[in-house]
Amino acid sequence: MQQTRPRPLHAPDPYGTPPYGEPGPWAPAPPVQHPAAATPAQGTAMPSPAHGTAMPPEHGTPPPYAGGPMTHAAPYAPHPADQAPVPVEQQAHHAAPPLAGGSAGPGTAPGGPGLNPPPPGGPWQRYDPWNAPAPAGEQRRGTKRGRRLLVAWTAVVALVAGGIGGLVGTYLERDGSSADVELPQAGAESVKRDPGSIAGIAARALPGVVTIHVSGSDAQDTGTGFVLDSQGHILTNNHVVEPAGSSGDISVTFSGGETAKAEVIGRDSGYDLAVVKVTGVRGLKPLALGNSENVQVGDPVVAIGAPFDLANTVTSGIISAKERPITAGGEKGDGSDVSYVDALQTDAPINPGNSGGPLVDAQGRVIGINSAIRSADSGSGLEGGQAGSIGLGFAIPINQGKRVAEELINTGRATHPVIGVTLDMDYAGDGARVATKGNNGGSPVNPGGPGAKAGIEGGDVVTAVDGARVHSAEELIVKIRSHRPEDHLALTVERDGKEREVTLVLGSADGS
Repeated sequence: MQQTRPRPLHAPDPYGTPPYGEPGPWAPAPPVQHPAAATPAQGTAMPSPAHGTAMPPEHGTPPPYAGGPMTHAAPYAPHPADQAPVPVEQQAHHAAPPLAGGSAGPGTAPGGPGLNPPPPGGPWQRYDPWNAPAPAGEQRRGTKRGRRLLVAWTAVVALVAGGIGGLVGTYLERDGSSADVELPQAGAESVKRDPGSIAGIAARALPGVVTIHVSGSDAQDTGTGFVLDSQGHILTNNHVVEPAGSSGDISVTFSGGETAKAEVIGRDSGYDLAVVKVTGVRGLKPLALGNSENVQVGDPVVAIGAPFDLANTVTSGIISAKERPITAGGEKGDGSDVSYVDALQTDAPINPGNSGGPLVDAQGRVIGINSAIRSADSGSGLEGGQAGSIGLGFAIPINQGKRVAEELINTGRATHPVIGVTLDMDYAGDGARVATKGNNGGSPVNPGGPGAKAGIEGGDVVTAVDGARVHSAEELIVKIRSHRPEDHLALTVERDGKEREVTLVLGSADGS
């Protein structure tokens, strides 16, 4: 059997009369008389669809069936526009209507083999009343109403589902029962950095930097130092180790966390430098020393230390100025603890705890020892208060530090270059004036000393050293101490309103 489209709902009676008595699309096709079919017996009346009553079959006989086993029946053909296919699964319930003109089979009405189709609704018709379509106009109206109803229900269901989903999502979010959140993240990358970058410099320098903890009878302190050689010598500031005195404890912690005891080899308050030594430590990483004479303003630098006891802290900046004369210390009041430094100025942030740490250049070489800062509310002492960095840090040039460290390691003491005169520290004019009397009431110029040999007298004012202007006695001391004993200096001296230039050879004095 040929498969057809499903029938529309409420299929009309194919045998009924269309509205207004006109032939409709559902009018049955005229009966086709098979040539071999016999003519109904004369005088025998067949039931007519108009009567609406089908003839009852004989008892036990099956319902009327059009066409016997040897009969070819013309199929019932509804109007093409209204033809609806019947699915295979419904064909059992929607068999083709009985056809006229076939041989009389079982259940044929007496009087002839021909049989008009029985009217709908008979007991022998397998008829599904729920599949009968309404008239065309009513069907179209029903379809439109159905579509509107379907759209309305769809909107209602969507709104209800959205509301329920939102409530459930909000509850899960507040309740914390939602699935774990996984955020996007970059994958693993190489940890190697360019040797000239800050990270590259820090990676090379950190293994040679140590944190120093000092405890004495009445004071404690924390500072920084760096390894000078494989023998265990470490350079730091004098004011870092000073609280230990002669009987205190000094411990050194390396960047990897190893800790060792240290002892003072030598220290000098005038230069604010000290050398301590650790023993029994293997794998020391001495830092390379640069040349502070090669440093130029604007060069990048990196400071490493333990500000406020935060070990292995790395900061960066530039060289802001060179040969900046500073003095630090002076807490004792007698001048014995004052240090004079012809410093490198940097804006790399350094704070209390950075004292004694290295200031390194772009090649990772030490060019200075961080020693002092200028705070907004205090002097220049790095450990004098807890004020933080304001971008004014000062480091002892490594050329001076190297000379002093070598002397402390070799002899336990450092020498100071001197000119052999007593300076008037209260002079308020421009330049450094030689006092009129010495400290003990004697001559302000040491007989036979470098100054005396150069022809300097009491009351003379030194205004320049090697052509660089000097504005105070402290600046003159700083300039002198930045040199070595026996260095030759050219001094510009003013006497009685006239300037003249003299040359002297620096003498030597033991430091304290």
